[in-house]
Amino acid sequence: MKPTSEQGDMLRMLGIFSTLLVTASALYSASDDVVDLSQSNFNKEVIQSDELWLVEFYAPWCGHCQNLAPEWKKAASALKGIVKVGAVDADKHQSLGGQYGIQGFPTIKIFGLNKNKPDDYNGARSAQGITDAALNALRSIVRDRLGGKSSSSSGKKSSDSKSGKNDVIALTDDTFDANVIGSSDIWMVEFYAPWCGHCKRLEPEWAEAATEIKEQTGGKVKVAAVDATANQMLASRYGIRGYPTIKIFHKDEDAPIDYDGGRSKSDIVARALELFAENAPAPELLEITNEDVLKKTCDDHQLCIVAVLPHILDTGASGRNDYLDVMKAMGNKYKKKFWGWLWTEAGVQAELEDSLGIGGFGYPAMAAINARKMKYALLKGSFSEQGINEFLRELSVGRGSTSPVKGAAFPKINTVDPWDGKDGQLPVEEDIDLSDVDLDDYDKDEL
Repeated sequence: MKPTSEQGDMLRMLGIFSTLLVTASALYSASDDVVDLSQSNFNKEVIQSDELWLVEFYAPWCGHCQNLAPEWKKAASALKGIVKVGAVDADKHQSLGGQYGIQGFPTIKIFGLNKNKPDDYNGARSAQGITDAALNALRSIVRDRLGGKSSSSSGKKSSDSKSGKNDVIALTDDTFDANVIGSSDIWMVEFYAPWCGHCKRLEPEWAEAATEIKEQTGGKVKVAAVDATANQMLASRYGIRGYPTIKIFHKDEDAPIDYDGGRSKSDIVARALELFAENAPAPELLEITNEDVLKKTCDDHQLCIVAVLPHILDTGASGRNDYLDVMKAMGNKYKKKFWGWLWTEAGVQAELEDSLGIGGFGYPAMAAINARKMKYALLKGSFSEQGINEFLRELSVGRGSTSPVKGAAFPKINTVDPWDGKDGQLPVEEDIDLSDVDLDDYDKDEL
């Protein structure tokens, strides 16, 4: 059936929109000399490499990242065959960004001799500045190697086997509960049988993964093994029927989770780092006490969520803490979004409230601000976990109405003392001393 004229126009518009979406999300292509890095290949390409790597963590929507892209490509071409240059879409691979504490975009890190401790690049965002930093880092590596230092890329099988290092924790019927159940750490536990061929093939991958996971998570994700033939109580409790079986234990889960990923070291490490990011602490909730707090938080994040809470005399400390707890819960729920979270008391930052159109809806109020576009959206529903969740979920998928920030810039922010956590105090009124007033001086008829 031939489409109508209106349908044809709609199809053309959809095609243009799809093209724009692809263009916006693809800062780098296969034709560039920039290596596309992700959660699945990062460890193999970067961490296990002996080469120097410059890695940009970016977000496709980030204007600064878009401005950097041509310079990054130019630097990659100039350094081809000398230094590896890569890029991570941290908006897509959020657990990888979380692993390296990425809070703003673009963030550039230099992975040199010690791959587990990359250096931050804070130089000029030009091809010349980037290549100069790369060559300086190369010279530093050469000097260190001449001085006898070796690579700390972690995960080299020969290094582990020579040192006899094994970070896999052996668990038994007697030690399992005391170590694993109720632990604040995440446990990845392999149930194996000594005679099992698949278990023997997994053993070196499991051991090398354990060492790398320990180093990259600071021991917050633990890798363990249980000989299920010698510890049959545990095997029975968890329904182990085949070998090897890997289960993930965490106190927030009622029952262990089955691991069904790949059995290579890189697969195991990737899953561990994903678990680590999922259980990372919630973003900090900051009070707007000066201009720097507001600007840094909003400039460094895709969105900053700002709440204006009622005056302390209206709620008391208990009521205010209830509102702050709601915000903290939402911050934790959306922690992978790299958003900033702020609050202030009604009237303290009156010019900011005016620039965001807050006031007509009463208090508490909330606005989500995109500082790059200087646009905001207001919470129209209830200031509750359900109401805020619906508001943020709409924003997450690109829905919801937005308005420009008044004046297209943040207004003057007052510098104030932070809330002391206490109830408010009414102003003290001066007592009037009537002791010197002689009522006999007044005519009794006037009294």
